[in-house]
Amino acid sequence: MARLVAVSNRIPLGDSPSGGLVVALEDALRTSGGLWVGFSGETTETPADDLTFHEGAAFGRASFDLTAEDHDSYYLGFSNSVLWPVCHGRADLMRILPEYLEGYRRVNERIARLLVPHLREDDHIWVQDYQLFPLAQELRKLGVTAPIGHFLHIPFPGPTDCGTLPNPDELFTWLSYYDLAGFQTQRDLDNFAASARSLSDFARLSDNHFRIAGRDMHTGVFPIGIDTEAFIAEAQAAREEDRMRSLTGAQIMIGVDRLDYSKGIPQRFRAFQALLDGDPSLTERVMLLQIAPPTREAVDAYQQIREETEHLAGRINGQFATVNWTPIRFIHRPIPRNELAGLYRQARIGLVTPLADGMNLVAKEYVAAQDPADPGVLILSRFAGAAEQLTEALIINPHDPTEMAQAMHQAIDMGLEERQARHAALLRCVMEHDVGWWSRAYLDALAHARD
Repeated sequence: MARLVAVSNRIPLGDSPSGGLVVALEDALRTSGGLWVGFSGETTETPADDLTFHEGAAFGRASFDLTAEDHDSYYLGFSNSVLWPVCHGRADLMRILPEYLEGYRRVNERIARLLVPHLREDDHIWVQDYQLFPLAQELRKLGVTAPIGHFLHIPFPGPTDCGTLPNPDELFTWLSYYDLAGFQTQRDLDNFAASARSLSDFARLSDNHFRIAGRDMHTGVFPIGIDTEAFIAEAQAAREEDRMRSLTGAQIMIGVDRLDYSKGIPQRFRAFQALLDGDPSLTERVMLLQIAPPTREAVDAYQQIREETEHLAGRINGQFATVNWTPIRFIHRPIPRNELAGLYRQARIGLVTPLADGMNLVAKEYVAAQDPADPGVLILSRFAGAAEQLTEALIINPHDPTEMAQAMHQAIDMGLEERQARHAALLRCVMEHDVGWWSRAYLDALAHARD
């Protein structure tokens, strides 16, 4: 059995590491004697010349440090001030600086040098996400011949957005060195093919087999899932004291998103305002719980989205609140997973309304958490990757506040029989395409990519 080597921007540290990607990869890593490599999260003036190995998990773990300069240019710079906005349709928020691209190349080259001494000839290498696009090219330069796959967790941009990058042709050269490139949705794969055709030396050999920059590569769609059974159990076991309380018995709509401009939180708030404006009878009958942990606060665009979101919440609460009811509860910090599971189960409506998203696992978590006897309703943006699978949700355009407000009203009024039918279909999908299915499907495709 080939050993799996997973490489990601961050590595799960601590004893008994947890998280969706850990669940997805743990079995394959454990059974193959595998290794997970990633950034430790620590910056240092003089990074070590070798990986640092960590005990305490069922698989091997090795980390590397970065200098503050490399972290700023590679991670905050090119990864999150260039690639992230472009991939989420916000090229206007890009900040292009030559040192960002130089740092991005430099860090990927360094990761490859650190990794090569620990590789075996029969390894299968799985690289995760947009921070590591150049890694396969750097590994090939150092003589690595093992199968190397890449999976992109975020959307892939179409030709117009992709063309705004400072180096679109280089992006496709990077990706051409992978044996298999995996995407969350068919839309992302189609965007990849259209952008490659427009911006690189490209030939389509079959539906999922391309020649780019003279190299053959395979592609595929592998929608990521959750550990569905574990999340169902957490929701069922949630403590009553962790549930929300309302003096007016208001039904709860819940949104759980990192405070990122791609998540559509201001648009969601404006739609809720339109709902309350259009139907005064909903006063004290419905409320919105928005949990939005901070992220990348050193980047200007994230400071701006926080100011906008807090301003909107304050304005809407000032307009509509009563002595016994606050329409929006806004929490700007993480909530433990076990508490979230109980809040999802309690909420009558789940709001997953990003402007752009690779998958959005909150949608699947919300479905898994529901009581099948009395389930809530999922309102889902057509721009979330999950919309390709979860077609029984109420699918909306998050840019249209009237349409979203109408969906909120429909969900509030929806009868039990329709809620049960929609939920049963959604739950079947979430159960069948869980996180274990995702990793197995991808690794099987990688094993056959050279055939």
